[in-house]
Amino acid sequence: MKKDRKILLGISAFYHDSAAALLIDGELLAAAQEERFSRKRHDDAFPIQSIKYCLESQKVDFRDVDAIVFYEKPWLKFDRILDTYLAMAPKGFHSFRAAMPSWIKEKLFQRSHIRKLLGQAFSVHQNQLPPLKFSQHHLSHASSAFFASPFQDAAVLCMDGVGEWETTSCWVGSTNTLKKLWSQKFPHSIGMLYSAFTSYTGFKVNSGEYKVMGLAPYGQPKFVQKILDNLIDLKEDGSFRLNMDYFAYCSELKMINSKFERLFGGPARTPESNLTQKEMDLARSIQQVTEEIVLRLGRSIHKDTGLDNICLAGGVALNCVANGRLLKDGPFKNIWVQPASGDAGGALGAALAYWHLGLKQPRSVNLTKDSMKGAYLGPGFERLSIENYLNSIGAVYRELGENEVLSETAKLVAQGDIVGWFSGRMEFGPRALGARSILGDARNPQMQSKMNLKIKFRESFRPFAPSVLAERVQDFFETSASSPYMLLVANLKPEHRLVASDESLFGIDKLNQVRSKLPASTHVDYSARLQTVHADTNPRYHKLLSHLDAQTGCPLLVNTSFNVRGEPIVCTPEEAYRCFMRTDMDYLVIENFILSKVDQPQQISNSSFLEEFEKD
Repeated sequence: MKKDRKILLGISAFYHDSAAALLIDGELLAAAQEERFSRKRHDDAFPIQSIKYCLESQKVDFRDVDAIVFYEKPWLKFDRILDTYLAMAPKGFHSFRAAMPSWIKEKLFQRSHIRKLLGQAFSVHQNQLPPLKFSQHHLSHASSAFFASPFQDAAVLCMDGVGEWETTSCWVGSTNTLKKLWSQKFPHSIGMLYSAFTSYTGFKVNSGEYKVMGLAPYGQPKFVQKILDNLIDLKEDGSFRLNMDYFAYCSELKMINSKFERLFGGPARTPESNLTQKEMDLARSIQQVTEEIVLRLGRSIHKDTGLDNICLAGGVALNCVANGRLLKDGPFKNIWVQPASGDAGGALGAALAYWHLGLKQPRSVNLTKDSMKGAYLGPGFERLSIENYLNSIGAVYRELGENEVLSETAKLVAQGDIVGWFSGRMEFGPRALGARSILGDARNPQMQSKMNLKIKFRESFRPFAPSVLAERVQDFFETSASSPYMLLVANLKPEHRLVASDESLFGIDKLNQVRSKLPASTHVDYSARLQTVHADTNPRYHKLLSHLDAQTGCPLLVNTSFNVRGEPIVCTPEEAYRCFMRTDMDYLVIENFILSKVDQPQQISNSSFLEEFEKD
């Protein structure tokens, strides 16, 4: 690598979804989450493996890195934690005592801790390490959204649980600058409010929020007024305050207290127990309240800024239903959501913030295309290494030409087979976007339940997203918006809907009713979490959909992440083969190699896999 190039490395770590991102002369060239290498979901460890991948993929020597930028300021976070505990004292003493050793030992002195880890990993003496810089949490989110967007000017809204102090913030981005307009401080947080209901409905905080979103259409908004009357004081401009009498996260290692439970008629649902109509109604209610908050904030921000574009980031920005509502009912002409909106994207945002704000570097904007490269920023694998691996395990495969493998895969999907699809560089962010995906026929009424129960080993109510040719999206859905990162929801057009056989059914009973011509990718409310597939960012996946369209007249298919419940998305051919063999997938396509399950030398039963999964 030439010495005259400016090389920046962004990192996020120590909370959840640790990651690294590499910029060279301001261009994003590599990014990955640590979980994809460690195989520990939402891994919060220092992302050494991600850093090494980013550098090795671009043939960068660690000693040539000009600066390393951490995504937040740990001493400000410690200040918030200490102030909160002092304000709540003596309540919460036990959790305070449990947290302090970790903070004093490592987190409070993160600069020296990070330098020590980097020195050990790269065998570099402390005085030879690149300079270590620190961004702020919400500045990293805002930078990841605006500076990577296709907009010259835009409002920026960041919403999450909490960073150092901020939980919601509004910014204005113009060319290569960002200016903060206002922020909401802890403990008043949209993310914390949503996570409280995630916990109460029996799902895991920081990973189960999307389950609440998926469950919401099965319920009725029966608790909306109770939430607004008791839990949150929501103003017309979107500003709000939570009633902390009902929450425990300031002083204890849990989200809610007994007063919250009494308000909603009993204790939280036990994880993995049967879902009832109550949980569905709670999910619908908190989802509706969240959408209303986001919509009011959007209207207020548009009124204050007069801007037609808005960028979103932070964990709440992964709520694609709220994003779709803001696009449909809000005042903005264009919305762009950072595909790695959570803490992983903070690594990218930290590097971008330092490049544009710290170093004052100019920003080149393509008004029709963002700078995320479709989020295909992770590892890819060469033909020879794939072939050598398959031969080493005695796998039975066919290798076809490019056009043949696409045509054959489309044929397999069309005839009802489920296909593991491994192609190109791995995605950055939580969504599978056609690089590490499991594919199925969206027209098949049994596909959703089969993929959930026999492939993903997860709850049957969970919806799947359709991948659709970008140029054909308006043929099926009530939107013309681009949604390459599966972060917007749109409704199916009326001509593709079917009248349900029994409209009196409610709740989970709706699941098995065929309500559309695309039942496997249409939710019970006729909505779908869209991925528009574009020829310029993923030409191979685009061609696959074109082959499917030519064979069936349907330019879309079901796309879900290539993993099973509890595991990160696969990264390597070995992980793909292992997942393929331990589920009811019919075929595996790794680049131009096609493998049929029935041809493989060793079958591993689902029951064996589930026993192993339960042990984990």
